Amino acid sequence: MTTREFEYETVVGPAPRADARPRPRAMRWLGYLAMIGVVIVIGLPIYWTLIGSFKLYNEIYRVPPTWFPLEPTWQNFPDAWNAAPFGRYYINSIIVTALGSLSEVALAIMSAYALAFVRFPGKNYVFIILLSALMIPVEITIIPNYLTIARLGWINTYQGIIVPGAAIAYGTFLLRQAFKALPYEVLEAARVDGAGHLRTMTSVVAPMAQPAIVTMALLSLVAKWNDFLWPLIVTNTADMRTLPIGIFWLRDQEGLVNWGVVMAGSLFLIVPVMIGFIWAQRYIVDGIAAGAVKG
Repeated sequence: MTTREFEYETVVGPAPRADARPRPRAMRWLGYLAMIGVVIVIGLPIYWTLIGSFKLYNEIYRVPPTWFPLEPTWQNFPDAWNAAPFGRYYINSIIVTALGSLSEVALAIMSAYALAFVRFPGKNYVFIILLSALMIPVEITIIPNYLTIARLGWINTYQGIIVPGAAIAYGTFLLRQAFKALPYEVLEAARVDGAGHLRTMTSVVAPMAQPAIVTMALLSLVAKWNDFLWPLIVTNTADMRTLPIGIFWLRDQEGLVNWGVVMAGSLFLIVPVMIGFIWAQRYIVDGIAAGAVKG
């Protein structure tokens, strides 16, 4: 190879291989169509709820349906707010969601750190039991949890709503997988500097695994915020109910449902969750990918 040929290959780069072909344009458009279809399937119920909250009673039952409110009205929102004590429902949902998610994330971080980095007898068996817990439906635990809460005298209390869901196996599993993907050399350096397990967990592991922790926290917040069955079972007065139960009680018991009011009340529940997703969306993909790198 001459000097000129070497300089040309260095600047321009190696010639493309003969078998390297660009992706067909048809496949690219097929992917776009698939994404559009997913957006329509997921977004259509949300859009219908949004426009329904601005429609009059008669327009909601109109056939064929209208995709834009013909006579938009804001009256459904004050009607929904005044039909039930939504201010109290908001306070209850915020307390239950904040304390429940905080305890769930804290317990998940500590248990995941122990399963990932602490040596103790039977650790693998503990992890197998944890995985087995993922296969148990939540409905099976309702009766034992209710009997336990009743014996403790926690019916119709915040602790009765929060404590049974203070820890879930999925959060521990997700964070354990994310912690196992962290560079072990950094943990060794922290131990050489004299850091114990608590200092290593709070100052090294937690900051490095922030995307996975935020993802787990967001999943927990959404689950606690939307939880309906357990708060309905363990509460028996209106002042302890949460937002999902309040929206359920908006429905007329005689069957004449004013869906405009119900959809307006549903937005009280949906909007905070959407704001949370918009704020934390950059962490979701990174967090889930971090838990899938290393087993």
